[in-house]
Amino acid sequence: MKFWKTIGYLMLVAFTVFSIIGAIFLFGRGFYELSVTLFVLVFLIDFFILNRNAYPYRYMIPALILLFILVLYPIAFTIRTAFTNYGTGHIMTRQEIVERLLVDPIYTYIVPDSSPLNYSVYVRFEGTQPTNDFRTVVFDGSTYYVARDYRVLKSEAGQLILAEVELIKLSESGLSVEKQNGRIELIKDNGKIYRYFYNPDDSSTAINEDYFKYYILFPIMSKIEFVDNNGNRYAIRQNEEGKLFMYNIKHMYKLGLAETIEKGKSIVKTVLINTITNRPLIEENGTIYDINEKGEKVIVGGYISYYGLKNFTRIFTDPTISGPFAKIFVWNFTWAALSVLFTFVIGLILALVLNNPNLKGCAVYRSLLIIPWAIPAFISVLVWKNGFFNETYGIINKFIVTQLFGREPIRWFNDPFWAKVAVLTVNTWLGFPYMMVVSLGALQSIPEDYYEAAAIDGASKWQRFWKITFPLLMTTIAPLLVGSFAFNFNNFVNIYLLHKNMV
Repeated sequence: MKFWKTIGYLMLVAFTVFSIIGAIFLFGRGFYELSVTLFVLVFLIDFFILNRNAYPYRYMIPALILLFILVLYPIAFTIRTAFTNYGTGHIMTRQEIVERLLVDPIYTYIVPDSSPLNYSVYVRFEGTQPTNDFRTVVFDGSTYYVARDYRVLKSEAGQLILAEVELIKLSESGLSVEKQNGRIELIKDNGKIYRYFYNPDDSSTAINEDYFKYYILFPIMSKIEFVDNNGNRYAIRQNEEGKLFMYNIKHMYKLGLAETIEKGKSIVKTVLINTITNRPLIEENGTIYDINEKGEKVIVGGYISYYGLKNFTRIFTDPTISGPFAKIFVWNFTWAALSVLFTFVIGLILALVLNNPNLKGCAVYRSLLIIPWAIPAFISVLVWKNGFFNETYGIINKFIVTQLFGREPIRWFNDPFWAKVAVLTVNTWLGFPYMMVVSLGALQSIPEDYYEAAAIDGASKWQRFWKITFPLLMTTIAPLLVGSFAFNFNNFVNIYLLHKNMV
């Protein structure tokens, strides 16, 4: 017994240590809410297990884990996001966007009047299949250089941003080569053999160009900068003819000091500077701007920054947001309320009918009426969509609207009003069996004595329903109606399945 108890405590210690390390790691990465959530969760778990007075709470640990991770953390994250400019163009931190502007190959340019260098790619083969393990040999007209060891720079998310490699003279690299007709055909590096594979000036290697592009250039080599002894940087770029040559490049942006005005005061701070125009970039509200030749601001990047209450004030002050927001908000409440109302009314009526002890075949009727609830919703929605609401051959338009009444077909999916009628109809069909079942159960719990006493007092059936049945029914059904409202308020699936090709 003591042995297993010791094992349990050791597992708890290991869990606590790894959780704290994970929380610290998350905090360092900027996931503050998740880090704090993990800290609090670990503290509570340890407290419940180690404190004898908290023993009963141990059984709540699984629920606590789900509560913190699936409820509390999303709430905290949502609240934090509401006060930021998080969105398209603003999904990275400032450090990430500055890092990208400084080193990403996208933000480079070819040095004017620079001549391309000749380069050859040598690939290691596995049998007859080439791999993406390669070596690069560069020829500047007089000397051969080889690129071997890469220095990799990754973003905080672990994505490759840039790899640097030093160009070393082939004669000083220690590699052995084999030449044929004055051309290097093979390179041996630490027991590995790399064979001549691609050169943009050699038409005999054109057959390998597609493999070179998709397996070597795009995923790896396009992010590599080759640095010579003088600090000059080279990278593979396409010329006007679409040829892949190695050019001398420079980065468009660098860090520097500039005098700026903030809150009416002149201060010197570190800013990004355009190396072509030598102008500092402008930062406003989490967006970084460059100045083009016309003196206009051009967005080059954005990062997450705190907005305060701007997101909330825009709901009321920005017409492009307030108008659609009000319509969508009202429709969400209308959709949820009408869904609950229709399903409850129909379900209650059917429950009252089925609750009649004199009704024959009651079990059969109950079984048939539960079928819409038993069938998976996505199947029912597709049946309604293609079988009933299809504007050309659907049952409603083809047989009822056009043939029986002689009217124009209803545009179920192209008219906003009828589209709402369609989703409410389908949702009512899917939801009324649930309301019928719970109402039937609640009705059977009402004592018959109440109805007998009311009948003796001369109460009509209508009075008995409103004075006895409905009040007693609501004491049981009311919480379920609230839950149904909440469910339908967030129920996007049925709407999407019914209208996914129309939105």
